[in-house]
Amino acid sequence: MAWEAEHLEGAQPQEILKWAVETYGSGLALSASFGGPEGMALIDMISKITDEVTVLTIDTGFLFKETHEFREEVMRRYQLPLEVLKPRLSVEEQVERYGERMRSCSPDLCCQVRKIEPLERALERYEAWMTGIRREQTPQRAGTRVVAWEGRYGTAKIAPFAFVKEEWIHRYVAEHDVPVNPLLKRGYKSIGCEPQTRPVAPEEDARAGRWSGLEKNECGLHWISGKAVRGNS
Repeated sequence: MAWEAEHLEGAQPQEILKWAVETYGSGLALSASFGGPEGMALIDMISKITDEVTVLTIDTGFLFKETHEFREEVMRRYQLPLEVLKPRLSVEEQVERYGERMRSCSPDLCCQVRKIEPLERALERYEAWMTGIRREQTPQRAGTRVVAWEGRYGTAKIAPFAFVKEEWIHRYVAEHDVPVNPLLKRGYKSIGCEPQTRPVAPEEDARAGRWSGLEKNECGLHWISGKAVRGNS
């Protein structure tokens, strides 16, 4: 996929999306957390190209009430199929198996059980998946390619916003009246599971509110180096 990555580097995200739809058709999925503006911009863009790409979203059992409500509102607006991915274990079953600390979404094992494994199972049915991650978000994402083979999922991974700056995303959202999670207006800049997400100060990094106080700023879904480490927290 080196040629595709080089050819599409710097292309307009809409051009990348059209290429992805033409290349993979029904074998293409889009993953979105309904937390950040990137995922919402991606949903808005793809809905103007096709109504057949499935939106995959992970319900960890720890999401904010506002995120649940926002997801329902968004999918009434965008006529795209939605698949909500859930862990095999309920929160109570997880606590029983791994201990009481897992009730508060304790990383890294929790992310493995409640995020990574559900996505792995879902992607067995797809040839490619799209994500809204950007290189400037975290050090782990700095090497994200526009198109790459994701060996652990057995699919192509497409990141139309890989090289896009935050200002571009905000401008697109404003110009196209794209809805965003209401928590973003309450001091949250990056939204995940409620027990491990807090508002951040204006001068703080967007990811500072995720797993605050821990040496962690990624759940493991996008780590270039592989899966989150099991049970070391």
